[in-house]
Amino acid sequence: MANLLIVDDDQNTLASLARAFRMAGHEATVCDNAARALELLQTRRFDMMMSDVVMPGKDGLVLLEEVRGLGISLPVVMISGQANIEMAVRATRLGAADFLEKPLSTDKLLLTVDNTLKLKRLEEENRDLRRRVGSHEIVYAGEAMHRVMAQVERVAASEARICILGETGTGKELIARALHENSPRRGGPFVTLNCAAVPAELIESELFGHEKGSFTGAVSRHIGRFEQANHGTLFLDEVGDMPVLMQSKLLRVLEERQVERIGGDRSIAVDVRVVVATHRNLEELVLKGAFRQDLYHRIFVFPLLLPPLRERTDDIAALVAHFAAQVAAINGWKTKPFQPDAIAELQRYAWPGNIRELRNVVERLLLLADGPVDAAAVRLALPATAGGGYAQTATGTLSQRMDFFEREQILEELKRHNQRMTDTARALGLERSHLYKKCQALGIDLRALRGGK
Repeated sequence: MANLLIVDDDQNTLASLARAFRMAGHEATVCDNAARALELLQTRRFDMMMSDVVMPGKDGLVLLEEVRGLGISLPVVMISGQANIEMAVRATRLGAADFLEKPLSTDKLLLTVDNTLKLKRLEEENRDLRRRVGSHEIVYAGEAMHRVMAQVERVAASEARICILGETGTGKELIARALHENSPRRGGPFVTLNCAAVPAELIESELFGHEKGSFTGAVSRHIGRFEQANHGTLFLDEVGDMPVLMQSKLLRVLEERQVERIGGDRSIAVDVRVVVATHRNLEELVLKGAFRQDLYHRIFVFPLLLPPLRERTDDIAALVAHFAAQVAAINGWKTKPFQPDAIAELQRYAWPGNIRELRNVVERLLLLADGPVDAAAVRLALPATAGGGYAQTATGTLSQRMDFFEREQILEELKRHNQRMTDTARALGLERSHLYKKCQALGIDLRALRGGK
């Protein structure tokens, strides 16, 4: 069943079309002018619009043009009793899915609607598939992630319980999905639950489900994540934040492979591989009594440690290219190249938000940059500190930490001497020419520090 909008100034045509569509099982809303049609399209959701071309006031082709101008992407079929080639060509160029001549055959009309809706569904499925494939891709080039992916490949085929460790934003869910896709369970569902995002009083219902009327607000039966993941993989993110009471119930399910819905009177067998992740130190939580030791030993069979982005700077160029293409495709933008000095500037930043923060910065840069993205644009896009630079810490390789320290010292001396190079060089014990070369190598934009002078 589809929800159709029919626009025609002839009441008899509206009545006959609406009757035909409703008899075929569709919902039909009728409208006798273009202005009202635009109002309906902006306030209600329709699967398809069918519009006459020749109407008083605003005609159907102008209506189609305005619909597309508003970014409304539903398929539109144009109909006319005064059709000509020029009219049909213009309708096609404006994005009409089809063009029909009056009088309309009911069989042809219904066939056109069915074909148009099938094409729409295929386009949506393809778009969704491209989005999901792009968003789940693991992009890397450096040795650190090569080692991680080698471990993923080795343990994916087993039923061993995996605990993914890493800071927030390092891609723990992507790794869990990769484990699923490379396992014998790949044909089953992949179900996720963020334990930190669910209130303590609701997490049991989310995991195990509930029966109708089992508690206030339980207006219908709810199937929990364990049942949803049957014959597949259940990914429990931030398991370290799970309430202690729920930890004992989770342990029982892992041991018995059975769940019981809240308010239920029977146990339900489940065949689920459980993969967990956390950014917290589970051993410390066990010592503090905030995490059950027996559950810790049950889930901590094979730990996978994801390095933070500041320790995998070799991956930044590949990640930037991936995110730039992804963001451009989603928004219908043209992607912009990142110059080498921009990549170098991104590699110097500490990335406290890891890969998630990098994607946001790439999107910000594509919005702000008029042309190729350079180091100056990166500095403007990164979080600023009170000192005028961007927030970072001395992490990474020894060479990167030394570069960070030198950069901070030079910036501090330049500020102390009001950007005077001669005085700054003397204070640092450097030749003036050597200081210029240092600034260039470390990405210090002297022109920007002087306010563009």
